Amino acid sequence: MSELDPHAAFVELEREIGLLLRRSRAISSRLAGQLHPDLDGAAFGLLALLQDTGPLRASDLVARLGLDKSTVSRQVASLVGLGLVERSADPDDGRAQVLTPSAEGAARLAQIRDARRERWEADLGHWPAEDVATLAELLHRLNRIGDAWAREADEEPVD
Repeated sequence: MSELDPHAAFVELEREIGLLLRRSRAISSRLAGQLHPDLDGAAFGLLALLQDTGPLRASDLVARLGLDKSTVSRQVASLVGLGLVERSADPDDGRAQVLTPSAEGAARLAQIRDARRERWEADLGHWPAEDVATLAELLHRLNRIGDAWAREADEEPVD
């Protein structure tokens, strides 16, 4: 058995994550079009985050996604304009607004997510359930690193 080259492992990891991200962007764009013909892929991800986390302020979206305010503002305006997201007063601070998926936005997103899960089950159905769970756990751990990077970027002083 040959010894694993750590550098080669990281090179392969970078290559595979790059491919995954490129495919993810393409899939998000396709799914966004299925959700609403005028929706872009980035806004689709924002809607999914709102569905998963519950009501959030736009500033929370900026922090969680690591995007600039203007990008989030455009995406939110698009989602609100399409009737997929609603704004309401923040119960903790009446001066601020929180964003939540509208009933229509949540229903459309649920349909797409159900279809996507069915596709995953069809494509990976021959995998042992333990492998699927391990992949999910490893991706979860990787996403926590991304969360930490976003927090560090928010804390860096601006010159």
